Amino acid sequence: MLMRASGTLRGLARALCLGGRGRCLSGERGDIGAGADNRCFALSRALLRLHGPETETFLQGLLTNDVTQLAVVGGPSVSPGAQYAHALNVQGRCLYDVILYRIHESLQEPPHILLECDVSVLDSFQKHLKLYKIRRKVNITPCLDLSVWAVIPKEPLEEGSQKLKQHASKAVVITPDPRVDVMGWRLIINKGVNPLDVVPGSQIGDVQDYHRHRYKQGIPEGTKDLPSGIALPLESNLAYMNGISFTKGCYIGQELTARTHHMGVIRKRLLPIQLSASVPSESIPEGAEIVTESGKSAGKYRAGDDKFGIALLRMAHINGPLHLKVPGDTPVSLSTSIPTWWPKPANK
Repeated sequence: MLMRASGTLRGLARALCLGGRGRCLSGERGDIGAGADNRCFALSRALLRLHGPETETFLQGLLTNDVTQLAVVGGPSVSPGAQYAHALNVQGRCLYDVILYRIHESLQEPPHILLECDVSVLDSFQKHLKLYKIRRKVNITPCLDLSVWAVIPKEPLEEGSQKLKQHASKAVVITPDPRVDVMGWRLIINKGVNPLDVVPGSQIGDVQDYHRHRYKQGIPEGTKDLPSGIALPLESNLAYMNGISFTKGCYIGQELTARTHHMGVIRKRLLPIQLSASVPSESIPEGAEIVTESGKSAGKYRAGDDKFGIALLRMAHINGPLHLKVPGDTPVSLSTSIPTWWPKPANK
């Protein structure tokens, strides 16, 4: 039986407040709603279970992050219970964005990790892993009985940790989102479990509110935001979201990624955008061009909902007027800004 919730409660205080900086999530929730309780959002994400003595070394050669840090339990400092990473192709472009969850709780247990991915790529991701598995002692199976939820807390509660402990046995995993603090918690439960029984004082939220919150914060997730074989990890702010190690050993796609990092200049990045008028997302073609006032190309639209979205923009043009080209219509003005969670300076 999988059980990781009790071990992740150590990070609950960090989940409730933004990295000790004294800012509560309630001030940056986007459309989560003023005065709302903690919101639970059912996500279109799927899980693969990897179990076996060579799980760690297998994933270490496939993912951008240092999986050895996730696999370690205890020690002088507590290792994270979750980790963000990308799986790249040999050209260094993103194939899958994943979140890893450590299930084993001691070094005496065989490594046991859950991999979260977009539900639309579950089969192809499983095939990708098995392609490189060869004879390694790793079992790879889909977890069709589990569901993934995002929990966006309203504000830090002194009694939150204690209340959560009382219900932790109903969860498989509950842990701070490993990407950035503004994304709250990640919750994994069996499909028969009600998330409201796990997270006290919460409500079920509309998943569109979750996506608007992501877009306002500039957080990519899934194949629309990170098109497979096209998106580059550093342009997608993977380093800003704690999703890559520049000191680990070799992995597929490392060469271009490391070279770009050491050059020290990333000219384009994913940024949150807000349109001046509502435009149905289905009327915006994939990769629609964004231009400056003079008509010069400034980037490409990736995805969005209503007025909010995410786009790959040239950093040199983000301070001037920008327009989204919409077929058969007048270009729509848009604005962008540097997310508050980005490190300073925002660009090298």
